[in-house]
Amino acid sequence: MRLKLTQNQQKVLDYLKHKVKENGLSPSLRSAAAELAISHAAVAQTLKALEDKAYIRRESRYSRTLHILEDTGDLHITQRQKQIPVIGHITAGLPMYAQQEWEGSLLVDAKIYPGQNLFALKIQGHSMKNAGILDRDLAICEPRQYAHNKEIVVALIHQEQATVKRFFLHPDFIELRPENPDFRSQKYEFEDVLIQGKVIGIIRGPKGWEK
Repeated sequence: MRLKLTQNQQKVLDYLKHKVKENGLSPSLRSAAAELAISHAAVAQTLKALEDKAYIRRESRYSRTLHILEDTGDLHITQRQKQIPVIGHITAGLPMYAQQEWEGSLLVDAKIYPGQNLFALKIQGHSMKNAGILDRDLAICEPRQYAHNKEIVVALIHQEQATVKRFFLHPDFIELRPENPDFRSQKYEFEDVLIQGKVIGIIRGPKGWEK
């Protein structure tokens, strides 16, 4: 259990959290002193106390970069967020033409989604509902050019149509299988399917993403 903070230490910690959330960056010593109306020495001493009590972690003694820690010692949520693009629409049903235009961006927790170059796609249709992927969901995707059997993938068909389906490799064809008995599996020649990514998460509805 961490040691309790004094009133002044809590004030500085709250200030740091606000600044990191607002700007994505911790303030300089000079800015903190001016805005809190205390001396540089007082700010420095308080930062040292916060670090000793495991409320923050600094990259070095003189570095401006500091990390706010949760009770578990993990990074605070405001410093774990990362932005990924929402790219066009994808169909969970009949494939539709792939769109390359960005339609906004999405903030996700980097601890939950640690991969690089992630992207999000807005689902349209109901063919994957039994896999928990519903119409208007945002599918978080890891870029991939290959797939393993039973993975849910983003597939580009005939180099122009994109869809989300469960992938199965057969000796003579690729099967893209829906997760809804009202839809039928589709079979394709190997050269007709290009894997674009693997679905690694779903965010329900438009909350959390911004234009």
